[in-house]
Amino acid sequence: MDKTNALPDRDAYLKNARIMAGAAGRYLREHLYDSHHVRFKGEIDIVTEADQAAEDLIVTAIRSNYPGHDILAEESPATSLGSPFRWIIDPLDGTTNYSHGYPVFCVSIALEIQGVCALGVVYNPMLEEMFTAMKGQGAFLNDEPIAVSGTAEISRSLLATGFPYDIRFSSDNNMDYFAVMALNAQAIRRAGSAALDLAYVAAGRFDGFWELKLKPWDKAAGCLLVSEAGGRVSDVHGGDFILDAPHVVASNGRIHTQMLETLKGAARSGQ
Repeated sequence: MDKTNALPDRDAYLKNARIMAGAAGRYLREHLYDSHHVRFKGEIDIVTEADQAAEDLIVTAIRSNYPGHDILAEESPATSLGSPFRWIIDPLDGTTNYSHGYPVFCVSIALEIQGVCALGVVYNPMLEEMFTAMKGQGAFLNDEPIAVSGTAEISRSLLATGFPYDIRFSSDNNMDYFAVMALNAQAIRRAGSAALDLAYVAAGRFDGFWELKLKPWDKAAGCLLVSEAGGRVSDVHGGDFILDAPHVVASNGRIHTQMLETLKGAARSGQ
């Protein structure tokens, strides 16, 4: 692996991101049914020893092979070395699921180059599904091209969402959006892993996704997957997607305006 900050060989970076995601995912799969030490970061926001172990595997590999690169990871302090490269890591997206032995979770790794998300990997170790994308080169599942669905009506759409960790204390908790969307979509799923939901939009399994109060590591790789699979990603008002913005809407593109209008209707009605 290149240990410099020279212009990147993006294929090599993607290969190494896959290796890191695979190693972390295998660790998580092997330890899923262990007795986990759970620490609460908030009322319902948790972290386990598995989150930290998986992150350590990834961060150690990055620091060994790319010591000049910055890292933004969920469970560790962010680095600020001034590098044009920044790795964005969620070592275990779906921690609550994992801590209960519910096998729906993933590893998410993205690489920003000069502020642009250049590549992303979302790995589901339970199904051995490796979703990958490089900007401008399409999206893939286990090296086979994927594309968003062709569903054109929200009433025929299977959507996905999630709820923020402050749902018990904040009125901005997605319950109003969920209530209205449930009346307009064919069905909604709440699986507990935003990165995996986004990968499933890219693969055409879900037609759309929205969620509030996400962190960059929740969505960096997944949103690139959706865009590269032919979908659309925006904020909840239809504005350009910005990684640091907390709210996101992703879809196959065909139902995107309908999703935005439905969300806008919920906001107007105050339901």
